[in-house]
Amino acid sequence: MPEESLPPAGHLAVEFCGEWFRPDPAGPPFEVGRDGDLEIDDNPYLHRRFLVFSHESGIWWMANVGTLLSATVSDAGGGVQSWVSPGNRIPVVFPTTSVVFTAGPTTYELTLVLEGGPYRAVRAEVADGGATTIGVIPFTTSQRQLIVALAEPLLRRDGSSLARIPASSAAAERLGWTTTRFNRKLDNVCDKLDRIGVQGLRGGPGAQATNRRARLVEYAVASRLVTSEDLALLDVRSEEGDG
Repeated sequence: MPEESLPPAGHLAVEFCGEWFRPDPAGPPFEVGRDGDLEIDDNPYLHRRFLVFSHESGIWWMANVGTLLSATVSDAGGGVQSWVSPGNRIPVVFPTTSVVFTAGPTTYELTLVLEGGPYRAVRAEVADGGATTIGVIPFTTSQRQLIVALAEPLLRRDGSSLARIPASSAAAERLGWTTTRFNRKLDNVCDKLDRIGVQGLRGGPGAQATNRRARLVEYAVASRLVTSEDLALLDVRSEEGDG
């Protein structure tokens, strides 16, 4: 059942759309999906059983038991991130963890709170002048605008934990760009992130993944590459040659 308060020390709480759930460490695994202990949404693209939380030898684990969808998991600061593909699992170790995933046109976010988590959050780096950098990869203003345009529904969710990612044509129109320009810059952004090891942006050697917009939004929001403070970038008109 949903819980209104945070868990006691050593226990896990799962938040979705303002509701709190507290899995029992001694009970059966806690299931998240279209059906389950936490029913996310009546979304046909979402697995009936997608994520499973279980407590083993004093550690909480999150397993992806789906067959198609992956989840992006990060600490509160966005400095540590993992992409959990079907059949894999990771330990829940941070005091606050974000879990972002996309099913069809909709992106969802869960917040995990672990009292007494053994690891601290890591803050993302910001280079001089305010240019966001992942590793050693800087992003131009127009590249950041593109990311914000795609992530806008999630950044404006006002407490909700789900949002719909816009189509490339809609995001391009939002920025006052042509779709051709938007897709070219999307290629550049995905190439930069792929080169530093961000998974899910490539469908294979020399090919872009079909769901790269969703994966880009998941990564950008979970890593805090963009936040609601960056929404002001949507009102900036960048030059054609910028990125």
